[in-house]
Amino acid sequence: MLGLRANFYSNYLLPYGARLMEDGVGFSVISKSATAARLLLYDNPADTEPREIIEFDARRNHRGDVWILFVPGLKKGQLYHFQLDGPNDPERGLRFDGQARLIDPYAEALTGDFLPPKDGIIQPPKCVVVDNMFDWSGDQHEHRSLADSVIYELHVRGFTCSPDSGVQYPGTYRGLVEKIPYLKSLGVTAVELMPIHEYPQNEPDGTTKALRNYWGYDPIVFFAPHRGYAWDKSPGGQVREFKEMVLAFHQAGIEVFLDVVFNHTSEGNEQGATYSYKGIENSVYYMLDAHGNYRNYSGCGNTINGNHPWTREMIFSCLRYWVCNYHIDGFRFDLASILSRDRNGNLTANPPLLEMISDDPILSDTKIIAEAWDAAGAYQVGSFGSQRWAEWNGRYRDDVRRFWRGDPGMTGALATRLAGSSDLYQWNGRSPFCSINFVTSHDGFTLNDLVSYNYKHNEENGEENRDGDNNNFSYNYGQEGVTHAPKILAIRNRQVKNFFVTLLLSQGVPMIVAGDEVRRTQLGNNNAYCQDSPVSWFDWSLVRKNKDLLRFCQTLIAFRRSEFSLRRRHFLTGLPGSGGGIPDISWFDTNGFAQSWNPEDRPTLTCLLSAIKPDDSGEKPRANPLKEGGAQHHILMMMNAGNNMEVFFFPAVCQRQEFHWRQFINTAAQVPLDIFPDGNGPVPDLKRSLILPPYSLQVFTSKTSLN
Repeated sequence: MLGLRANFYSNYLLPYGARLMEDGVGFSVISKSATAARLLLYDNPADTEPREIIEFDARRNHRGDVWILFVPGLKKGQLYHFQLDGPNDPERGLRFDGQARLIDPYAEALTGDFLPPKDGIIQPPKCVVVDNMFDWSGDQHEHRSLADSVIYELHVRGFTCSPDSGVQYPGTYRGLVEKIPYLKSLGVTAVELMPIHEYPQNEPDGTTKALRNYWGYDPIVFFAPHRGYAWDKSPGGQVREFKEMVLAFHQAGIEVFLDVVFNHTSEGNEQGATYSYKGIENSVYYMLDAHGNYRNYSGCGNTINGNHPWTREMIFSCLRYWVCNYHIDGFRFDLASILSRDRNGNLTANPPLLEMISDDPILSDTKIIAEAWDAAGAYQVGSFGSQRWAEWNGRYRDDVRRFWRGDPGMTGALATRLAGSSDLYQWNGRSPFCSINFVTSHDGFTLNDLVSYNYKHNEENGEENRDGDNNNFSYNYGQEGVTHAPKILAIRNRQVKNFFVTLLLSQGVPMIVAGDEVRRTQLGNNNAYCQDSPVSWFDWSLVRKNKDLLRFCQTLIAFRRSEFSLRRRHFLTGLPGSGGGIPDISWFDTNGFAQSWNPEDRPTLTCLLSAIKPDDSGEKPRANPLKEGGAQHHILMMMNAGNNMEVFFFPAVCQRQEFHWRQFINTAAQVPLDIFPDGNGPVPDLKRSLILPPYSLQVFTSKTSLN
């Protein structure tokens, strides 16, 4: 046993947490202020008392600030907690409780729930010793460029838990696998999973609230997939099930991104429970003020101290772990501006953590996407991190919404967003694909509700409609919510299509929130974080009911994936390129003349995007080149976002002999004439004008052979 311990000391100090070894398990926990440490071992998730308590010897089981212990004979599936003694002096940032049962910050799986407290002691879920062996069957990352991605944001449980989902394993990782054929048919290239890190299924007092954190933005531990999304309820079963899901997605050619919440934890503020970080090294893991109170840049009571060396190492190790152990392809960082703050909460240039992530060789082909703001006023859209970072482009969302609502003075902003947001990303050497374009996300109205409600309706959240954003730039077009008025329904249907066309034909990377392609509704709730109910679930009856809109979206996505000019690696210049000597992009007014960019202009715009050869897209050669991309097209868009009919004329350049225009999209036309998947739409008369009804657009394409 002594030899095994010596071997553990020399070779198994890192990584931290619980490490399964040939003859037992090695445990390690970091704390510089603890005076004693214990390992608590359990047999079952429902046990309220440990089977055995093992003391860490302060001399033999302590190296630097790491408490380390090897226990021979333990096997995979072993359940455990840590317990640490130390000073309880909150004003100094110390909150040790020698009775507290603590979740390992590096735990790779949890099992069970919070049990009712016993003798005043909180009973958190147990940590599980995990065996990470898995047959990946030669799985490799897809290596798709971010520029070629179409991202689909979804909630693992909500996507399949509805009774009409038709899956065998509803609300689980396995259930998600069952829906891969649907996602393939839609054409998306990546799923972005809302948080799957462990978060509380019930309260620390053992109770379950009717309204709870359904979204999952309330993490307990960052290395463990959420047990509540696994069909296999055995301790550690979620690990294998999650890997099987990732493998299935990769075999279908779909990448997997994770939404990660490295900005706060579920332990909350001074009144919150202690069940992990607080009782291990509170002032290391959290940002505190001079009096030991929690700084709150997350809006959730506490803020992770992301640029303390220990916490920075934990986050960095976590990212590597998910990439190497789970084959994850990308990360979206929730409230990422918090990671730009130093230990005192000040925003800093070149924060160490962001540099580590962007320059790490293991993460070099991993997509990294920032939500470049936080809950305390930081807004870094266009200036977050280095050139490696992409960003959720909140400016895109707001400008596109306002243009199509018909707000005055938005034509220039709409053009900038269509062209890739060079105002935000070109100045510091970034590319158009650094802009993650979206009109809707999990946070806010669905696309259906964006065109159906003037105001949020969050009464069911139990906060008297005070929660959720009031600035939605939405419009109901005559009646709040559900209506049977044909005129209103027609406008709403056009607007949904207008938003999809704008999103899929913009430079940058499109992101679609699950269900928008079939007009999923949350009945006006723009903050459904606590709604584990039909309000949030994917309604699969809509796939049949709105099959025509689904067809529209499938065609648009396929078109985007076939056109290199929509996925450029460099910003448009307005100068002639490889597109037959015409400018790479041109803008016109309704008369077909050059756009004046007068702030008083009507909300109308014509855009001509020239085709490019694949080798002019800026795409770097790679081992598995894109399969997408046949004949290329020049693309002409005519948009009327006003509430009046508008007359458009074709620009003179479009009447040149080499062009052979056909209509591709008309959002005001009846199905199936709203879109032509085969590219054989009507041939327009270029000498005559076009009449565009209110809130409509038309797209024409001209096939070209570029030599």
